[in-house]
Amino acid sequence: MTPRSEAWLWVQLIAGAALPAELVLLVLLLGGADPGPLPALERLLSWALGAVAPALLLLRRPADLRSLLLLQAADREPTPLQSRLAAEQQPTSVQVLFVLGVVALLPLLVWADRAAALATVLSPLQNAGRLGCLLAGTALLAPMVWQWQQLVQAIWLLTRSTEQLAATAPLSSDALQHQRTQLGLRLLRLPVLRFESAGPAVAVEPEQTAEQDQGADLDQQVG
Repeated sequence: MTPRSEAWLWVQLIAGAALPAELVLLVLLLGGADPGPLPALERLLSWALGAVAPALLLLRRPADLRSLLLLQAADREPTPLQSRLAAEQQPTSVQVLFVLGVVALLPLLVWADRAAALATVLSPLQNAGRLGCLLAGTALLAPMVWQWQQLVQAIWLLTRSTEQLAATAPLSSDALQHQRTQLGLRLLRLPVLRFESAGPAVAVEPEQTAEQDQGADLDQQVG
């Protein structure tokens, strides 16, 4: 029973690579209109609604291990490995890293709003108004918070040893239903990954090879 065999963790790890692209999209969305009379207050409210509010929810009920926001596992019952991984989701170190990432979204939002003036021509929300651009940017912050939590959790769980996982009491199905946030349609099925280690290669010494060749030549001459 190794965490590396859980495909959901690898998918969440790969999905975390989309965060820089989403930051670029945030710049494009905010570039649809000029800043309002109180840009600092606008950014603070956008961050509070789009990042802080979802973060408070996810701290209370973290994202389910088998949910990818839009899709989740087709099977309602988790496997024994998934139940043990769910019990290891929220140690203090993971929560601290998650909170730090949410706090870092505020200066990133400020930078994105300032850099948005350079992307006005490319913005899909040109002439949409400042309020529309802010609402679109706020809506984008929420999935970024979700992905950040799953990325931190995936890294943490993939680094757990088999012994640590075996000593963890599994989380019951009822606890998963009430203590985890499950979003998305139940359509996705991911296989169990199997890592097979190849046997050690047998090295042949050059001297032994030469002696074998000489022995074969003598046998041919005698024959």
